[in-house]
Amino acid sequence: MFDRHFIQYFDWGLFTVAVLLGCMGLITLYSVVTADAAAAQKTLVIKQLIWFSVGLGFMVVSFLFNYKQLDRYANGFYALCILMLIAVLFFGKYVGGSKRWLVLGPVSVQPSEIVKIAVIIALASYYSKNAYTRGFTLRQLLIPVALVAIPFALIVAQPDLGTALLLVLIAGSTTVFVKIEKRSFRYLIFSGLVTVPLVWFFLKDYQKRRILTFLSPEGDPLGAGYHIIQSKIAIGSGVLTGKGYLKGTQNALNFLPEQHTDFIFSVFAEEWGFVGSAVLILLFLLLIIWGLNVAYSSRDPFGTILAVGISSMIFWQVFVNIGMVMGLMPVVGIPLPFVSYGGSSIATTMIAIGLLINVSMRRFTLE
Repeated sequence: MFDRHFIQYFDWGLFTVAVLLGCMGLITLYSVVTADAAAAQKTLVIKQLIWFSVGLGFMVVSFLFNYKQLDRYANGFYALCILMLIAVLFFGKYVGGSKRWLVLGPVSVQPSEIVKIAVIIALASYYSKNAYTRGFTLRQLLIPVALVAIPFALIVAQPDLGTALLLVLIAGSTTVFVKIEKRSFRYLIFSGLVTVPLVWFFLKDYQKRRILTFLSPEGDPLGAGYHIIQSKIAIGSGVLTGKGYLKGTQNALNFLPEQHTDFIFSVFAEEWGFVGSAVLILLFLLLIIWGLNVAYSSRDPFGTILAVGISSMIFWQVFVNIGMVMGLMPVVGIPLPFVSYGGSSIATTMIAIGLLINVSMRRFTLE
């Protein structure tokens, strides 16, 4: 149960940074929908505000209980999320050629977002119980590999390669943190280098086009490379201080694709320029460093690994999203935390922040 004495240990820093990022996302989304003449787009800000409020509620729930109880229910929560992913394949709603959403009454839920938390908790539970001073061997990593491989395969089948790869990055970061035995680590690196070229033959045509466009967007400036080129123009045209709020021309003229989701950073950079973009990135960096500090200060292995997993989730989403809109990475459809439109995304991120606050609050206690 929640102890009222914990209120004195509440991590106001984490909470404040999360709310600031969420408000910046709402402000940017308002600019996006204001520039769009479609009436349907006008409701996106209201929907996002509702989801942000719901996310705040989820955040509160996430720190009301002792996070150590998650260790006990890790496998059950993981199994529930896997069942939801399976349900998506049979009963999911098609949007934009992908089947990623479950319709639950008046809302649509994206289980692939929730499963990120489930995988982090499951890995934290396993690693905290099976720590080895010399590091994990390949045999000892079979269970973690299975924990990631199952949702990876189900998410790829939707298809959603971006989220599936994000799971691998989160799991990889967490695994490196808990330490891998040197010989096993070298073998994994070698296997990865050999496997990556083979993956090309299993990619769909549009995924191959995205990679080729990343390598040479100017090769098809009016086709596949158009979006990346326009995104670079938007970011570059912001120069130092930006064109001003609601004054971005690339956004207003609808040159940017998916302005409210994948490419929302381009809208932000055009309006607020280098200075505004630097502030946004520094807030994300502060959030990630704060999360790692929570991990460092945690009094038990489960809390430490849980905080590292959440921090890596936020880091990789920010890194990949900003990298892809700047043309530094292929476009894989990863949202920018707190900023991109998406109910499941904002709710999942707020739950993650709530868990970080949970670990932070209880580092001062003997529980």
